[in-house]
Amino acid sequence: MGVRFQLNAALPRYLALAGPTASGKTVAALAIAQAWPVEIISVDSALVYRGMDIGTAKPSAAELAAVPHHLIDIRDPLQAYSAAEFVADARQLMTDITARGKLPLLVGGTMLYFKALRDGLDDMPRADPAIREAIALEAAQKGWPALHAKLAQLDPDTAARLAPADSQRISRALEVFRISGRPLSSFQTRNSDAPEAPLHDPDCLLISMEPNDRAWLHQRIAQRFDAMLAAGFLDEVRALRVRGDLHPDLPSMRCVGYRQAWEYLDAHEMRGLAGLPLLTELRDKGIAATRQLAKRQITWLRSMPERQVVACDAPNALEQVLALVRRFVEGPP
Repeated sequence: MGVRFQLNAALPRYLALAGPTASGKTVAALAIAQAWPVEIISVDSALVYRGMDIGTAKPSAAELAAVPHHLIDIRDPLQAYSAAEFVADARQLMTDITARGKLPLLVGGTMLYFKALRDGLDDMPRADPAIREAIALEAAQKGWPALHAKLAQLDPDTAARLAPADSQRISRALEVFRISGRPLSSFQTRNSDAPEAPLHDPDCLLISMEPNDRAWLHQRIAQRFDAMLAAGFLDEVRALRVRGDLHPDLPSMRCVGYRQAWEYLDAHEMRGLAGLPLLTELRDKGIAATRQLAKRQITWLRSMPERQVVACDAPNALEQVLALVRRFVEGPP
């Protein structure tokens, strides 16, 4: 049968490929692109930044040239990029791609973006400098893990998705609660004006690549981090540091791997040399942080009952993905 493209009342017909870091999304996406006319929309809060290529595992120049990609390299690391901006950009791109006779293929691991696109986001309170300063003072006294524990009492859903040292997001979640009296997770739900999205939307296929064996994913994460170090990841972070206008509290520099590399370079400068123990510590911290990210991503995915799960560690994982896409795009045989 031929390829079927159509619009519904909410979003154009689209494919979505989600999964934790290092689960094989890029390979699967390129295989889909070889078989069907698609354009890829990145669903990744780190890939938006220019000059952050190695540490984000950004697709190579050849991969980017093989199929049109969108929402990659659209921000300077000094700039922020919100879920609301993603939704606006993605909706426009999906409409444009569909008008070109192709199918939007959304690929990535920033689950909040997927959820915001599907369910919408309520308007959240604006930042309050006084409350933010009070939270920072409390963190200086008690430590961010203590504030994370407090957040777990007030908003367990958000706390479960944040690392105990994720100061930026913990601070924002506590700030929202103090301003509104509502947990942050209550805002990350469907806007009352948004159209109802059915559990099994015939115009959307969300494939989730999840491992049966976490050890398999952990091994791939370690291999990827080692490959990043060998490819010059530290030099990439050095180049960002010497700009002089970036700092470790920016969203870009708080991306997994970059934060640990920044801290390593701080320690290197303090000690005056780079020693093997420090580099080993960077590797261990970077891998541990990436594992935690993957765990949070899987937690997000499990809250999406509409997803079609493919075991990314299965020998025929790619064949399973392509079979699901074929049924969605071409209909049953």
